[in-house]
Amino acid sequence: MVQKRVLAIHDISCFGKCSLTVALPIISSAGIECTVMPTAVLSTHTGGFKDFTYRDLTEDLIPILEHWKTLDLKFDAIYTGFLGSFEQIDLVSRIIDELRDKDTIVAVDPVMADNGELYSIFDPSFPKGMRKLCEKADVVLPNITEATLLLGKKYNPGPYTEKYILELLKDLGSMGSKNVILTGVFFEDEHLGAATYNTSTEKVSFSFRETIPGYYHGTGDVFGSAAVSALVNGHDLGKASEIAVNLTADSIKRTRKAGTDVRYGVDFETGLGKFSKTVSPGGK
Repeated sequence: MVQKRVLAIHDISCFGKCSLTVALPIISSAGIECTVMPTAVLSTHTGGFKDFTYRDLTEDLIPILEHWKTLDLKFDAIYTGFLGSFEQIDLVSRIIDELRDKDTIVAVDPVMADNGELYSIFDPSFPKGMRKLCEKADVVLPNITEATLLLGKKYNPGPYTEKYILELLKDLGSMGSKNVILTGVFFEDEHLGAATYNTSTEKVSFSFRETIPGYYHGTGDVFGSAAVSALVNGHDLGKASEIAVNLTADSIKRTRKAGTDVRYGVDFETGLGKFSKTVSPGGK
């Protein structure tokens, strides 16, 4: 059996588990080769740390692409995360066009906002640029804030009604992506999770776990990496979301119990053995 291969296009935060330092081990533990294209290198992520270093790698993206084209590389999925500028969005759009084929899953996590607010490094026009990238995806993975920004809707802090979530899912699907995984969904305060929508079958699914108080950095990357791994390994959209919800929730629980500084990221590593069995083709 030929090993599957995913291209992860994210930044690298050298400390504070997120982006590529999360995507690479999670995707690899699913038995999938994880090829990386780093968009920037930071000494730490930007959440709660001061005086971090930042090296922009925008100028390196196309030379990497051109070299890879000489190698005739094939990718089962292309998975994009945080992109720091309109220029990077345009370049990643080109990279997707030149590296995808008819069987490549393009997964876009439009990392740009949370808790009702656009990240401070972006101006208000940024969501329009990110929407263009989402339009060419096979699956988009926004949180509620990102979904409302992509759609030009007013943010709702929740709890949500099923009708509201279904409306968001269908509106996101109308952008062009075949599949939607929406995170940060909750109908009551005790449970939190994700909702999925397949535009072809119109099937909707929900996955929930108990709500754990607090804000934990890097959980979106844990979720996205797990979901993409599951999709590449042949799980359907609902099962992929369930697998991702469980890895994310278990990682948060371990971190909260240990009392680790939340800026350092969550302990997903301890759960990778269980995740590997669940996410393998035919796993349960």
